[in-house]
Amino acid sequence: MDISCAFATSSDTPSQVQLAETLGYKRAWLYDSPALYPDVWMILNRCAERTSRIGLGPGVLVPSLRHPMVNAAAIAELASQAPGRVAVAIGSGFTGRMALGQRPMPWRKVADYVRCLRDLLAGETAEWEGAKIRMLQLPGFGAPRPITVPILIGADGPKGLAVAAELGDGIFSAAVPQPDAAKISDWRALLCFGTVLDEGEDLTSPRAIDAAGPGAVVMYHAVYERGGAAAVDALPGGQSWREAIEAYPTDERHLAIHTGHLVKANASDEPHVAGLVPMVSSMALTGPAEEIPEKIAGLAARDVTEIVYQPAGSDIERELKAFASAAGLGG
Repeated sequence: MDISCAFATSSDTPSQVQLAETLGYKRAWLYDSPALYPDVWMILNRCAERTSRIGLGPGVLVPSLRHPMVNAAAIAELASQAPGRVAVAIGSGFTGRMALGQRPMPWRKVADYVRCLRDLLAGETAEWEGAKIRMLQLPGFGAPRPITVPILIGADGPKGLAVAAELGDGIFSAAVPQPDAAKISDWRALLCFGTVLDEGEDLTSPRAIDAAGPGAVVMYHAVYERGGAAAVDALPGGQSWREAIEAYPTDERHLAIHTGHLVKANASDEPHVAGLVPMVSSMALTGPAEEIPEKIAGLAARDVTEIVYQPAGSDIERELKAFASAAGLGG
């Protein structure tokens, strides 16, 4: 089992990735959601400058945010700065699109994008929007082609898994392992949330809520966006949360839902965090240090090959250190 980390991309992420490298994390995945975070490629390049071993990559890229040539050029530069360390995950878009008021992309369009990106990185002529395109960078302007980087597919359902089976080098899922993933790929990464509790600490302590809250309340966001009112009302505090969200104008509701996504509980989330954290803790990597190895083993038994732990809250360094220690990383 590989133990990696993920970050809600920020200006502080390069120093946090540098720490993660010293702690022994395998990779650092950075979120691509420009309405919420700084540009993922700018921050990844800064991470490359401050590290020498840890794997680096965006997780997950949203195709509609950039022309495939833009991502190909960015991959080429990162690969030249961090040779052998780059991997890329691509999906249909959750917050990266929803925070812009858009639904996730159709998977057929994601597949077309991945095919085009692969052709470009191979140094071949591709076609996009009716035009032939090819990477024309001369030596010194990006890694020479062919550029070989693993491409994982951010799949949380059968359509995404089908694209992963055809085009992916691995599967990048969030929170819940995909039962059929083992039939498709040997590389099965799972994004996980939670916090390692201090000795004698309760799940509802202010520190635990600060650290585990951002990952817990995203359940409201995801369930409401994907399942609607009835689904979110079934969660603890869900109806009250929904009513607060629906007080916003329809054309601004997505802004209220996704503010603070995986960074800090927003104004609609905050009244319900203390009730939600205990409920989701059984599914999260939350608990005393001695329970974390058992939780990791449970995910391994469900065919996960890479844990991708996202630290959150006011003290990211503390979260990285505590999880690395509990998971038995050697540094």
